[in-house]
Amino acid sequence: MSQTKKLMFISDIHGSEYYFKKALEIYKKEIPYKLIVLGDILYHGPRNPLPEGYNPKEVIELINPLKNDIISVRGNCEAEVDQMVLDFPILGDYHILDFDDHEFFLTHGHLYNNEPSPLCKKETIFCQGHTHIPMIDMKNTIVHFNPGSITLPKDGHPNTYGIYENNTITIKKLDGHEYMVKKL
Repeated sequence: MSQTKKLMFISDIHGSEYYFKKALEIYKKEIPYKLIVLGDILYHGPRNPLPEGYNPKEVIELINPLKNDIISVRGNCEAEVDQMVLDFPILGDYHILDFDDHEFFLTHGHLYNNEPSPLCKKETIFCQGHTHIPMIDMKNTIVHFNPGSITLPKDGHPNTYGIYENNTITIKKLDGHEYMVKKL
């Protein structure tokens, strides 16, 4: 059986059991090779409202069984104490993933934003969360991609997640409908 060429991206869970359960349902339907978590997993942060279904302990119980299927980076709300309860690495500021002939630079967006690290190749898919605003944009040879937030979207956008498949990035609403699409 060949490996699927699909990645699923979520960001800014902020401890919401309610929205993370919705993301898990989507994950089970999409069946991606990896679930990419672009930070801010457990804590809602002092600038954000308390999200619906705020229950970080339950999020821990739901996310830890996926430890072998997750690639995660540190968000601005992550701390060393969070790493103590999560069974997969979360404290890296970035991760570079070579997948399907593309280089994905994964970061939360509070340290690296608008421009990826000098470690990246020119043709990079720069993936970040942090702003809670979904976006797919091409700047020079770099694709800038933000899946938005599954829990606390901003600027009137819906709750969203991202899918990379078949050389295409799609941002979808939690009901599965396409919100933005970019063929690479």
